[in-house]
Amino acid sequence: MSKKNLDLTNGPILKTLTDLSLPIMASYFLNTVYSITDMAWIGMLGSKAVAGVGVGGMYVWLSQGLVSLARMGGQVNAAQALGRGDKKTAVKYAGASLQLTILFGVLFSAVCLLFTKPLLGFFRMDNVVTYEYAKVYLQITCGLIIFSYLTYTLTGLYTAQGNSKTPLKANFIGLILNMILDPLLILGIGPFPRMEVTGAAIATVTAQMLVFAALLPGIFRKNEEGKEVNILQDIRLFSKEYLSCYRSVFRIGFPSALQSSIYCMISMVLTRMVAAFGSGAVATQRVGGQIESISWNTADGFAAALNAFMAQNFGAKKHDRIRKGYRISFRVLALWGLFITALFVFFPRPIASLFFHEEEVISTAVGYLVVIGFSETFMCIELMTVGALSGLGKTKLCSVISISLTVARIPLALILTRTSLGLYGIWWALTISSISKGIIFYFTFQRVSRQL
Repeated sequence: MSKKNLDLTNGPILKTLTDLSLPIMASYFLNTVYSITDMAWIGMLGSKAVAGVGVGGMYVWLSQGLVSLARMGGQVNAAQALGRGDKKTAVKYAGASLQLTILFGVLFSAVCLLFTKPLLGFFRMDNVVTYEYAKVYLQITCGLIIFSYLTYTLTGLYTAQGNSKTPLKANFIGLILNMILDPLLILGIGPFPRMEVTGAAIATVTAQMLVFAALLPGIFRKNEEGKEVNILQDIRLFSKEYLSCYRSVFRIGFPSALQSSIYCMISMVLTRMVAAFGSGAVATQRVGGQIESISWNTADGFAAALNAFMAQNFGAKKHDRIRKGYRISFRVLALWGLFITALFVFFPRPIASLFFHEEEVISTAVGYLVVIGFSETFMCIELMTVGALSGLGKTKLCSVISISLTVARIPLALILTRTSLGLYGIWWALTISSISKGIIFYFTFQRVSRQL
């Protein structure tokens, strides 16, 4: 039997990072395709449908803050324990993170179903059709968010032990189902009724259920003597002994959760500002973010691999290997960011035309892609460095830097929108802050690495 888990503390660094990161990046890319596929089909319903899904999807994004607490806390602690050769402790951290994932999933779903009206009221949508689309999308996707939560945390725990291939296979299966269901349920092809946004939400949740189901067999894979460790197989989900690990999970995971949640809240405030420019502007922001996810999802996937690499080597006290791993990762992500920048700056209209069919909205989207394109390399460096520093347990430091600069987007956007830039002022606020974060995070890692 071939090993599924990689030894992250030994062997050539580039090969190790490549073997671990490529499946994760591919898995994240599949998530991007999920979203882009949805937007492409929903775009055929018009900008009001896209805007409604965009607003409802903001709360799906907000929900990721809670689950990132459980995932990051579990992944980093488990990986560091495995780096020390302490499998028993790694199992406890994995069990604690899964318990918290389930708890958070149930609570978030309840809040979204009980308070749908005030949640959507925040955006002050004056179009009834857009509001109804947002309502149905929010209730379905957030009401069943537990499957997305479990998939996200399990992916982190698989990665912590060096197994990134299992999540890739599971996500691929989900992508295929999503691509099949989208046109059938959104447009009503064959025997299926035309469900529009409701169909898109059902297709997304069904695909997430399938991904979760595909991850389950790996949990029960037996540990084999002399081969590889599978900490998931030893988890007892209702065990009270994991309660003692909650504090450490919160210590590592809370800053990341806070960062993610505040980042989303800031984006919600900016979306409210964008809404003043009409449904087309909101649709542009939503779709533009999905297009941009080609860049940040890939960088985030690499960051997840680098996180596990850093955590295991930190646990094994291999500090020189940590510094070399970062240098290699920097070169890879910088090149990827430059490629995306060129794509957005020089070919914005063909990209925008894939999702929009109204000339006014296409023009708005072209402006978004060009402006945001200048920040892509810096954003890739930022996300990669956050993954590296988090693997070293520096999640609080990451949050302080990221939150401070992301909050600055709001006053910056307010100032710039009052100039001749108008709506473009919001896009420039996003770009300027991303460039700043990329530069600051790079030098922060250099300082931290010298102290190891």
